[in-house]
Amino acid sequence: MAEEAKEQELVGEQHAAEVAEDQGDGVVVAEACENQETEADALQRELAETRDQLMRIAAEFDNFRKRMEREKSKLLKYAGENILRDLLTTLDNLDRAVEQGNAAAEDDSKKLQSMLQGVELTRKGLVATLERYGVEPLQAVGLAFNPDEHDALTMEASAEVPANHVLREFARGYRFKDRVLRHAQVVVSSGPEKAA
Repeated sequence: MAEEAKEQELVGEQHAAEVAEDQGDGVVVAEACENQETEADALQRELAETRDQLMRIAAEFDNFRKRMEREKSKLLKYAGENILRDLLTTLDNLDRAVEQGNAAAEDDSKKLQSMLQGVELTRKGLVATLERYGVEPLQAVGLAFNPDEHDALTMEASAEVPANHVLREFARGYRFKDRVLRHAQVVVSSGPEKAA
């Protein structure tokens, strides 16, 4: 019997140990659940903060895009403002030249001369304004005909100018920076007249 008692005592101790172990596991499981809930809450807060930052960045980008579109629209709308402002000076000078032509003078030749001087000064001012904006005249007379810069209106025989070279210019051509703004309208030489 003593052996049976020892066996029961051992079984009881094992059972007590298992019960204690089960209770300890329960505490560990409960602590693990609490840690998971704490981590889940932290991740939820981090996710909410990240979402809030993303929404703010998206709103800032949308505002930036709209502001750039407004500024681009304004730039396109008023793109020629500076050149037009400079051309107003030319218009003022033309008005003065016309006033000089209409002014009462003793001698008509003096009146005409002063008007011509005003127009010449106005032309110089206009050319200077165009040059400031990158517009320059194309050279044509005496040069080889270039279809990229010249429009041939007709051909004429000439002993002085070689064939396929510009003889005369009806309208001057202009270049704006690296583009042809207007082709020169020219008469092209066909070379010396051939005897019949």
